[in-house]
Amino acid sequence: MIKKLLLILITTLALNTVASAGSDGEMILKKNEPSEIKDCFEKFNRATFAFNQTLDGVIFKPVAKVYRMLPSPARTGLSNSFNNLSHLTTIPNNIIQGDFKTAGKNTGRFIINTTLGILGLFDVAQHVGLAGYEKEDYGQSLAALGAKPGCYIVLPVIGPSTARDTVASTLNFIGGDPWYNVTVKNDTNYFKDADYYTSKVGSGVDFRAKNYDSINNLEENSIDFYASVKSLYLQDRQQKILNTKKIIDTQDDSEWEEIESQ
Repeated sequence: MIKKLLLILITTLALNTVASAGSDGEMILKKNEPSEIKDCFEKFNRATFAFNQTLDGVIFKPVAKVYRMLPSPARTGLSNSFNNLSHLTTIPNNIIQGDFKTAGKNTGRFIINTTLGILGLFDVAQHVGLAGYEKEDYGQSLAALGAKPGCYIVLPVIGPSTARDTVASTLNFIGGDPWYNVTVKNDTNYFKDADYYTSKVGSGVDFRAKNYDSINNLEENSIDFYASVKSLYLQDRQQKILNTKKIIDTQDDSEWEEIESQ
């Protein structure tokens, strides 16, 4: 049990230490944060952020550096495979948000890429009219249902979050993630616990490797790295949620200064 908890914590650190990623796993770095989200626990958050950054520097940054040495086709295949598994949580959230058309499209993508794409290594679906994929999660669904974000929180190991996203993330472990259900919760002859943890850790390393230079650049050019990461995370979350809810009352694009785009 302790081993499983440690693996979960390490996995979520890899995915969330620095910021959320887009559908392709790469970040767009911008400034200015949603003003309505308060940093209620800033002293605790800063201390936790420093701890997480130390852990990232000792574990994930070195691993990501080695991962980047793999041939490009190998990294693309692995990234496609990790992305394919994320459909399993995106599809139920498409349904919760009432986006049945996209749910059907993503179901088709998952079936085609899992079979013809050899467990997702190849994105065959994009060549048969099912191109384009945006990840959805339970935090976005709660927002679409009207839940407020609450305070900004930096969780030990897990990283940047909000009160709403923290609650939402627990849904993956109580039945909301089909991949978790068939591997960890229900042992079968086909899938084991290790399959789930390997895929999550691999996905985290893939994310860290894709954003290796972006993160270094952000850290080197930030007067306050904590504030920059907070701004990046909150903006990324806001944009995903606004797209989900199709709300127009956003900040003017001219107020959002892009400092780097991958």
